[in-house]
Amino acid sequence: MKNLAHSNYQSALDTVRNLKEKYGETWNAINSESAARMIAQNRFKTGLDIAKYTAGIMRKDMSDYDADSSKYTQSLGCWHGFVAQQKMIAVKKHHKTTSKKYLYLSGWMVAALRSEFGPLPDQSMHEKTAVPLLIKEIYDFLRQADAIELNDLFNRLEKGEDVQDQIDNFETHIVPIIADIDAGFGNEEATYLLTKKMIEAGACAIQIENQVSDAKQCGHQDGKVTVPHEDFIAKLNAIRYAFLELGVDDGVIVARTDSEGASLTQKLPVSQEPGDLASQYLAFVEAEEIDVKDAKEDDVLLKRDGKLVRPVRLSNGLYKFKDGSNIDRVVLDCITSLQNGADLLWIETPTPNVKQIAYMVNRVKEVVPNAKLVYNNSPSFNWTLNFRNQAYEEMLSEGENMTAYDRNNLMDLEYDGSELCHRADEKIKTFQIDGARDAGIFHHLITLPTYHTTALHMNDLTKGYFAEEGMLAYVKGVQRQEIRKGVSCVKHQRMAGSDLGDDHKSFFAGDKAIKAGGQKNTSNQFEIKETEAKPELVLDK
Repeated sequence: MKNLAHSNYQSALDTVRNLKEKYGETWNAINSESAARMIAQNRFKTGLDIAKYTAGIMRKDMSDYDADSSKYTQSLGCWHGFVAQQKMIAVKKHHKTTSKKYLYLSGWMVAALRSEFGPLPDQSMHEKTAVPLLIKEIYDFLRQADAIELNDLFNRLEKGEDVQDQIDNFETHIVPIIADIDAGFGNEEATYLLTKKMIEAGACAIQIENQVSDAKQCGHQDGKVTVPHEDFIAKLNAIRYAFLELGVDDGVIVARTDSEGASLTQKLPVSQEPGDLASQYLAFVEAEEIDVKDAKEDDVLLKRDGKLVRPVRLSNGLYKFKDGSNIDRVVLDCITSLQNGADLLWIETPTPNVKQIAYMVNRVKEVVPNAKLVYNNSPSFNWTLNFRNQAYEEMLSEGENMTAYDRNNLMDLEYDGSELCHRADEKIKTFQIDGARDAGIFHHLITLPTYHTTALHMNDLTKGYFAEEGMLAYVKGVQRQEIRKGVSCVKHQRMAGSDLGDDHKSFFAGDKAIKAGGQKNTSNQFEIKETEAKPELVLDK
């Protein structure tokens, strides 16, 4: 935001000076410039400040996308505040702006990595408090990134460097977060209460799914049980009431449907008149026509098209949907959600196929023309295999001779340099562009990338460190890369706030402050002369 940091600084400076006049000599030790600087470095005082600010960003981005589908947004899922912080620092470094770059909070990763019960499956068994706590943690780390970068700029300014323009036009690391509330962790009141905590922590967008909350499954697993529309609408209402109560008028609701892969429902809604939502939902339930004299004791019966039918009920009491009804249910779920307060949609799909996604979204757009999708570019998909299969079908339809490829083994390394591989990788590369243009995808996210990158990097470091390479495995594979690529946390003391803390100590205690910085601080070894720093040009293989 233009002139934001400077205007904040000047306003804070005036305020502190006025307070010093008011309280007189007892405030003599307070330096007005230092206090104003600290205030400017902490623009967002509460999570609600963040939620209101980021909600405005999302609304503008949604409007931009409506006008031009190439202006889609993206995010990566982060399971720790530090991970989110390093992501946004890297975004600013490599892309020069945080525009259209969000954060995603995955319920899957909260369950797997943040529960006091230990690693859990994605079935809403983790503590609900873990979700708002992670949101707060993420924004604490992002606010610290702001403070560290601005503190460095103010120090450079004091030394005579011309960095005023960088201060005046400072872009915050704070960006929207789309936060997963699973199926709401209970009834609509429970959903409302948890939503408030998530908003107070900083969330401007809440993603909720239409599964039964106490039988929730990961969207890419079997056994999903959906709820009637009335139940889901009540939770959409609960979220909107929470946003309004807390003054986040632009809060965003992402309605996720799991109907594509769900085959069960927990209960049968009550229809009040023919063709209402309950009636439409009941029409999807599989049932068999019977004569009343053949009904068993305590059977549940429905009247359908003038005939008596018995819904297929499993031994666990759940009801089965008709085979092949899933796409129609998805479309109805989406339309109903948008007509009842949702802002964005989320459709879980079995594979990442733009044409299949577009088929569903375009049916929704026939009723709601500006329907937009948040899409999970999920690591649960085997992207290589899926797109090699798509490329195989495409090449086959073009009359290509495919005898060189074993259709049952397309992951084989021998195909990595082939025409099939080239076509498949190009489709993967353009998937987000294609999806935004053809399938109404406003926001592309990867739910679990940092879960997988952590495991991959630990695998690679462990392989060498505990073998002949020893310390060289770390130096060559990690530290040398950090230095040459300019990764901020190579000076981990600074990134943890040590330099910032030293400046604060100077403000508080003056010359008596005991500082961590100085000649004996080993972080000085990472000071690289400008002529020597060539980030990302010289890399170890």
